[in-house]
Amino acid sequence: MRILVADDHDLVRETIAAFLRAEGIEDVETAATLDQAMARARGSGAFDLVLLDYNMPGMNGLAGLAEMREANDGLPVALLSGSATPEIAEAAIRSGAAGFVPKTLPSRTIVSATHVMAAGEIFAPYTFMSRSGQGKAGELTKREHEVLRGICEGKSNKEIARDLELQEVTVKLHVKTLSRKLEARNRTHAAMIAKELNIA
Repeated sequence: MRILVADDHDLVRETIAAFLRAEGIEDVETAATLDQAMARARGSGAFDLVLLDYNMPGMNGLAGLAEMREANDGLPVALLSGSATPEIAEAAIRSGAAGFVPKTLPSRTIVSATHVMAAGEIFAPYTFMSRSGQGKAGELTKREHEVLRGICEGKSNKEIARDLELQEVTVKLHVKTLSRKLEARNRTHAAMIAKELNIA
């Protein structure tokens, strides 16, 4: 997997790159401006994922996102930011960003998000995007919490059903309803939301 980290802050850029390398992603390149990032993509071929700082020189808001996506042959480009609002994040995703990564996220979450986005999924941290995240979590029933805990432990529906002495079809129903309540797109997304909210 090839990743490009583009950020004008040396410390942020090198720290994120170091996190990714420490987690086994060997091919991690860096750039300090949008022009540099686009030159890297055009020079060495498209990256599996580009992490692009929203406030970096040359970005010009979301216009820079479109330019980088074109330079990266349409492969995933996500925004990094320490200051953008949820509204900007939503606009970026609507404009084709692979996701939105606040710089305040724990390093392991950033690494997980990188894998999710490189695989073609969209990443948007639930607590950041939703002003009322805890409210939605409070809507889960006790049983849904138990099923969610099983999902977070990487168990299949069959294994969760056995642990909770339920029918597998019942577990599937719980997965569907808890995913809807958390606005999760799939099991992986539900587990990521649960970890962010510390609810499973």
